[in-house]
Amino acid sequence: MIRSDQRATVAPADIVFRVAADVERWPEILPHYRRVRFHEKKGFGRGVVEMAAWRDFLGPLRWPTWWKSIMEADPDEPVVRYRHIGGITRGMDVEWMFLPADHGTVVRIVHAWDGPPWPLIRRIAADRVIGPHFVSFIAQRTLQGVCAEAERLARLEAESAPAPEAHRE
Repeated sequence: MIRSDQRATVAPADIVFRVAADVERWPEILPHYRRVRFHEKKGFGRGVVEMAAWRDFLGPLRWPTWWKSIMEADPDEPVVRYRHIGGITRGMDVEWMFLPADHGTVVRIVHAWDGPPWPLIRRIAADRVIGPHFVSFIAQRTLQGVCAEAERLARLEAESAPAPEAHRE
């Protein structure tokens, strides 16, 4: 299974990267995230992290999801990578990319996974159920929230930036 989800934002790539890599703040800014905690932190956006989110259905119905990953955020590229090491999505590779675009950034998340360790229905479960109805569904909500927060921070930074001096002759 390979799933690609993306969203355009007017926020610059460095701000979007900071919000995306600051996963400990996600439960504050993303209502579908239940918790995020590092089991082993090796710096900003690096270490072993456990995440839990809700997959909303119709009305008040929600399905709890969780996974544990090795996370590596690299501001120089910029990119955020995960390797799922726990949960039903164990073995999934995830890459967040921040691509310069006209008037902002395109944020793309690519999930690659062979599926759960279920004989006979592994691929069907990944391609037809877990990928589109859980992975992409949660990724799209996460992209929406991360981009909204990045745009808010970009506005705040622009408002607090000193005004350019007028040219004097």
